[in-house]
Amino acid sequence: MIDSHCHLDGIAFDADRESVLARARAAGVEALVVPGVAPGGWARAARFAQEHPGVHVAFGIHPQLLPEVPAREDDRMLADLEAALARGGAVAVGECGLDGADAVGAALERQVSVLRGQLALARRFRLPVILHLLRAHHALLAVLREEPPLPAGGVLHSYSAGAEMVPPFAALGLHFGFGGPLTYEGARKPIAALRAVPPGRLLLETDAPDQTPRPHRGRGEPAFLAEVLRAAAAALGRTEAEVEAATSAAARGLFRLG
Repeated sequence: MIDSHCHLDGIAFDADRESVLARARAAGVEALVVPGVAPGGWARAARFAQEHPGVHVAFGIHPQLLPEVPAREDDRMLADLEAALARGGAVAVGECGLDGADAVGAALERQVSVLRGQLALARRFRLPVILHLLRAHHALLAVLREEPPLPAGGVLHSYSAGAEMVPPFAALGLHFGFGGPLTYEGARKPIAALRAVPPGRLLLETDAPDQTPRPHRGRGEPAFLAEVLRAAAAALGRTEAEVEAATSAAARGLFRLG
């Protein structure tokens, strides 16, 4: 299995990161993609990936970071991101995107501006984008339609829109990531969306430590990806082996994992 999105670099794992990774490997997770969310964490995540085969990193500026940073710093952060990508080692740009919460100090207009800067870098470095999307699906769709095509594609991480939004995003060449919500009680909306994803565009993720799949509670771990796989296979009426093979192939292709 490949966990296409987990925050193994986060403070939630500072006390036992090595053990968490060992449990993931024991559970059958052969590779993980760890998306950066802020400039301050990129270097540490990159070092961890270099020291642990199968761990891959992405660098991005998360929209929920913006309320913590003055708007005058946006250009500097984008310049720092460009420099980090130029050093190599990243398999994607992200986590970046839009957050419909429109938090104080991070109006949607500012979020869109920072996102456009990251999309430009993804095109320049020919890297896929890992897109965060919360209650802003139509806004993101409009932005992506206005922007030049993304030569390396991307993924809508933890896809949360309905099945009806899958075709327009798929037409832009995007993949779709699904995680713990597939396992939640009464999970009709994510299951319907999962079934609408075109062949070869489905990724599995844990978003650990968040969105912990059932029956687990509390902090999520990449080792819990098996529960997501089981739920996806049941929703699609396919065997776990078939879904594992398809989603892992899609992740390897998108992130060029070899």
